[in-house]
Amino acid sequence: MKRIRNLLVMMLVMGLVLLAGCAGQSEQPGASDSAEVLDIKLGGSSTLSPVIAKCADDFTEKYKTWNNVDPSLPEEPIVIFVSTGGSGFGARSAIDGTFDMGLLARDLKDTEKESLSEGVVVKLGSDALTIAVHPENPVLQVRPDLTTEEVKKIFAGEIKTWKELDDQLPDRPIVVAVRDLGGGASEVFDENVMQGTPIAKDALQMPSMGALAGKVMENKDAIGYVSYGFVGQNEGKIAVLSVDGYQPTAENINSGDYKISRPLLLVTKDVPTVEQQLFIDYLESEEGMQVLEGMGFIPAVN
Repeated sequence: MKRIRNLLVMMLVMGLVLLAGCAGQSEQPGASDSAEVLDIKLGGSSTLSPVIAKCADDFTEKYKTWNNVDPSLPEEPIVIFVSTGGSGFGARSAIDGTFDMGLLARDLKDTEKESLSEGVVVKLGSDALTIAVHPENPVLQVRPDLTTEEVKKIFAGEIKTWKELDDQLPDRPIVVAVRDLGGGASEVFDENVMQGTPIAKDALQMPSMGALAGKVMENKDAIGYVSYGFVGQNEGKIAVLSVDGYQPTAENINSGDYKISRPLLLVTKDVPTVEQQLFIDYLESEEGMQVLEGMGFIPAVN
């Protein structure tokens, strides 16, 4: 009897070991690791993020699972995360691996190029920084064209009132609104206009391009460098001044006559995975370019 009891105990222990082995195999690399790889995380420029988010929604809605994009891929749901935080954040996040892809609304710096040399840099389009004011600001009738030097003095705080800019304008303070230092726009504006001259200490630093555009729309005495795309998205709510005789039109931006422009970039640290490349292909397709153009930006010329 004792021998039979011992045999039953041994069989029970062996059974538990086998079950444990099966459970371990079910959590093996296959399923969980595959899900992690298939997810795509992008982040960075607050100017470019809304475009990518719209494309991600369209792409997900159209295909739903990866095998519908490419039959060789598993039937896993398409999951694409898009976050904002500024161009500097986008570059850093791609480099340190927080995101699979970084979004920038400026050129890469030399140090960033070095860190991303094994990946890809995709130019999706172009944008420009317009010198934007409220549509009811009389400067549009009195001084619709400014020189780069005048723009520089306004943003540096050397010209503090509209009357100091022109005697025909009201003696009211100019409210300068800019992006914070994490934004690619601040670096582009410094490079093309300020050239190292500090921004006025009392300038309002806005956390995103959307917030900067909102400040210009709500304050009749505000002036800010608002994205060309955001101006297009808010037609009639924001007006722009020309600079050195050139309006920020698509033609003038492409030709380089309007100088305060910038590229819209997507970057990766490594060679994109199959799934990542498929989404990049979609962004560069006619469908992706239509979204970018529809949101007011200038599509890259393929």
